[in-house]
Amino acid sequence: MRVWLALISAFILTACTDSNWVLVDDFERPGAMTAWARLDVDNQTDPFISDPQISEIKSANGNRFMLRKPAADGVVGNRKAIGRRDLPRPIEIGEVATLYLRFNVERFPNNHSFGLTNQTASAIEELGYDAFEPMFRITDKAESDGTKNDGTLMVLTGEKTYSKIINPATGQSAKPLESGLWYEMWGVINNAASEDDGQTYDLYLRGGEFAEVTQVFTGAKFRIGRGEPLTGFVAISNTGPKRAPYGNGGVRYDDIYLASGTVLTTP
Repeated sequence: MRVWLALISAFILTACTDSNWVLVDDFERPGAMTAWARLDVDNQTDPFISDPQISEIKSANGNRFMLRKPAADGVVGNRKAIGRRDLPRPIEIGEVATLYLRFNVERFPNNHSFGLTNQTASAIEELGYDAFEPMFRITDKAESDGTKNDGTLMVLTGEKTYSKIINPATGQSAKPLESGLWYEMWGVINNAASEDDGQTYDLYLRGGEFAEVTQVFTGAKFRIGRGEPLTGFVAISNTGPKRAPYGNGGVRYDDIYLASGTVLTTP
């Protein structure tokens, strides 16, 4: 019953909203990566590598996409490999907007985060993860308290804390992401003030166990909640520390779009 309600809700929202997708990046244009700032702000590689992150265009089956990895396989110590790209327009204070993209986990072990920011590239260099507002996390690393993540997609739900997405059919956590499989996601971003129940986002997913567009989380929270226009897409990957590296699995990104309102169609 819950599955049908989620699907009906998604249909109603889509039917009642004009599709007004604006391209952020699909990596098909020559020189697409020139629009992305590329920063390695906590580079502890030893022997030192001046530009260890991998952030490049790849192609398969006639399709171009961006592959991001914190460093080449076997290289450790690059703790914050950052990429940032301007949005085609800001998501203003008080606005609801939908972020669409496709992503594909190259392989595990993996430790990636991506989402939206209201900070410039120079500010992100200092803020690191605190530059995020809406934030999505792919990782199977162990936490400092000893708990081990399993690769299930996560969102922010509190003060720098994360929760796994949910399968509404079971009411339990969704399955870990499958390596090599493309997923589609729709992040519905509420950039209203906190006192107006904003600085939150909902997530819809299709792929893997979700054959149809399915709401997999409601009411995730912005990381900081600054209440400023969101101006950029940002991604951070991390090899882990030299003494206990996580691994350098990559994430592929493609077809990043933005739309006003709640739009659950495919661009």
